[in-house]
Amino acid sequence: MDLAGKLSGKNVKSISFGYLVLKLFLKLRKWPKIVTRTNNICFSIYFLNCIKIIFMQIIEKYFPELTPTQKEKLEQLAPLFQEWNMRVNLVSRKDIEYLNIRHVLHSMSVAKFFRFRTGTEILDIGTGGGFPGIPLAILFPEVNFHLVDSIGKKIKIVKIIADELDLQNIKADQARGENLKYKYDFIASRAVTSLPKFFYWMKGKIKKQSAHEFSNGIIYLKGGEFQEELKQIPWENKVYTLNDLFEESFFDTKKLIYLYPPAKRNK
Repeated sequence: MDLAGKLSGKNVKSISFGYLVLKLFLKLRKWPKIVTRTNNICFSIYFLNCIKIIFMQIIEKYFPELTPTQKEKLEQLAPLFQEWNMRVNLVSRKDIEYLNIRHVLHSMSVAKFFRFRTGTEILDIGTGGGFPGIPLAILFPEVNFHLVDSIGKKIKIVKIIADELDLQNIKADQARGENLKYKYDFIASRAVTSLPKFFYWMKGKIKKQSAHEFSNGIIYLKGGEFQEELKQIPWENKVYTLNDLFEESFFDTKKLIYLYPPAKRNK
């Protein structure tokens, strides 16, 4: 799928024009005989600003309650990430132009289903370049996030980006999830391995006592088919379909899976 996405009716309603303009630019910058290096740089600056404006329009459409500080940090996130991704491969270079939708907005989808109380402790395991942890830390400044990955150079960049954004509610460490000793209210991740394997690694790291009206548990962002995987997990589950909320075609197959032990009160 190209940058314009699948131009379905619902996409045309929102930002297809901006994507089409951006797509044209990406083609132009590959034609050095038509666009000089100097003009290309000017185009790049102009269209990066366009991307930021388009993205923030999308964000404000789905999250109209954002504070000015949250908007500012979200605007700063993509340029910071793109800069460091040129040095360390945090996400696929082919995927970087889709960063705002496929990584930032995807991570923020958790906030459409959960409201965490002040002091809640969340582990983001296999965070990679900081997803979903960094966008969620922006949305929930009173919640403590522990971002963990086994690759040290990625964690180093995550720490730098968190510092640049002044996200004091983030702690980042190089570690393997199964070796962590601490327990958390929730564990969030974006499909780092099969769901049953992830569950058996992480189920012992969740606090039993919940401070919410719903149980502590695992929040897993995943696409594709996973019904057979769910049958292998003894906990209760709820599956939320993301394309019920987001118009962009990327979300057509994306789900949020909430796993929790049986309890009297659940979301």
